[in-house]
Amino acid sequence: MENSQQWRDLLGKIIKDPQERQQIANELSVRPITLMRWVSGESKPRPHNLRLLINALPEYRQELLELIPKELGYDLEQGVEDIHVSYEIPSIFYARVLNAHCTLPKVLHFNSICDVILQQALKQLDPNRVGMEVTVVQCMPPSQENKVRSLREGMGRGTPPWSRELEQRTMFLGIQSLAGYVVSSGHMRAIESRGEGEKFFPVEWVEWEESAMAYPIMRSDRVAGCFLVSCTQPNYFVSPARQTLIQNYAELLSVAFEPEAFYDLGDIDLGRTPSYKDQQPYLAKFRSRVAEMMIRFHLDIIQAERKVWQQIEEELLRASFDL
Repeated sequence: MENSQQWRDLLGKIIKDPQERQQIANELSVRPITLMRWVSGESKPRPHNLRLLINALPEYRQELLELIPKELGYDLEQGVEDIHVSYEIPSIFYARVLNAHCTLPKVLHFNSICDVILQQALKQLDPNRVGMEVTVVQCMPPSQENKVRSLREGMGRGTPPWSRELEQRTMFLGIQSLAGYVVSSGHMRAIESRGEGEKFFPVEWVEWEESAMAYPIMRSDRVAGCFLVSCTQPNYFVSPARQTLIQNYAELLSVAFEPEAFYDLGDIDLGRTPSYKDQQPYLAKFRSRVAEMMIRFHLDIIQAERKVWQQIEEELLRASFDL
């Protein structure tokens, strides 16, 4: 009974803010008053609702799993990841992407299609909000010797503790990264734990990341980048069905890329890149450098951004070589 009161007290503190209470109620498909009744002990939540509650509060996950009573006769951790999971992309969504591919103007094509695909992928891959980030990683256009020397994260979406909203992402990745391995080889790779990842890919893992999977974005034998998925839970990508779903989304993402964005595998020659922290001084001045480039050389913003990205890439590769 003591544990029962403890978890109710914790939930009471969490939902003290009316806005937070409403948001949690929406995610559990219950009324806010229901949450209040759980806290007061007036009613007892079903095991299914408790699993949803745990998934809705990833920052309190472990604490809730320890405090929620065993009197229900359920292992609440068992099956949390698979509530309401579907491993097939809906046919209506394929039609939506195809329509966007055929009708969007070129200037909106890449960002808009990636946006809608990432939203749907995140909804399907993390339906119970255990904590996930999905990212599009692109090959940097060659600037010398017609070789792709690095990759750049394009955009991403996440569920808590990662950012909820779509945002432009900026990080250069090299041969030492999971994405670098996948793009260079043209083969998928899943890393089931941080320890395994640090052993095979000696780079810093981002905060909260415990497992990851990347799948190449290809047309025939040419590659444009990869679809990178990170999760707060270890062993999240063991399931063959989940791996196939990630493959399907990577294949769907290929329609967002222009033909010239794909490169022969023989032209992928990635170097090493500095850590994310060490990249920040170079990336912080991106916008001011673009503005200067536009004025100095009378370029439009797309041309200027491409040139500045190439300059930063060269600087980072050189900095990594000097370390």
